[in-house]
Amino acid sequence: MTTSASVPTGPEGAISAGAATDGSVIGRLVAANETYADAFTDPGMDARPVLQVAVVACMDARLDLHAALGLRLGDCHTLRNAGGVVTDDVIRSLAISQRALGTRRVVLIHHTNCGMQTITEDFRHDLEMEVGQRPSWAVEAFKDADQDVRQSMQRVRTSPFLPHTDDVRGFVFDVRTGRLREIDPA
Repeated sequence: MTTSASVPTGPEGAISAGAATDGSVIGRLVAANETYADAFTDPGMDARPVLQVAVVACMDARLDLHAALGLRLGDCHTLRNAGGVVTDDVIRSLAISQRALGTRRVVLIHHTNCGMQTITEDFRHDLEMEVGQRPSWAVEAFKDADQDVRQSMQRVRTSPFLPHTDDVRGFVFDVRTGRLREIDPA
């Protein structure tokens, strides 16, 4: 397994406890950044992705998108959220990505055994009961990852804010094999 920062690692590439100065998880991350920054050289890139592609995927920690897709720094814009669903905020980011930063293609990636398949919209109700305010956002839970990829592809393809909707493809990543399975949009 590869890690994105050159820091002391333990089993399975995890950042070792010795990398932190204060013992906290965030302290470990800050220490990893110090090591990374010590070896960092400005690659001289701008914000426009070299491959003119935006990848929308689930935030699940098991997905190492750059490694799984053979991507390097600067190749793509990566948008991640719970479930990898196309929400209004994803459309916002895609509109900026396409209109201001030159992307022309969109890849959507859900995955097997997603946590969004185990919760329901009742999550919003429970949260409202706990904090006294109803969230303004939908949970966007789903039972069928394939169908939700189709829905997300449709949301991208029909958005009036996105000028480039002809090259949109959706996939389900298998967390056990590391393989992508393409979803037919029909």
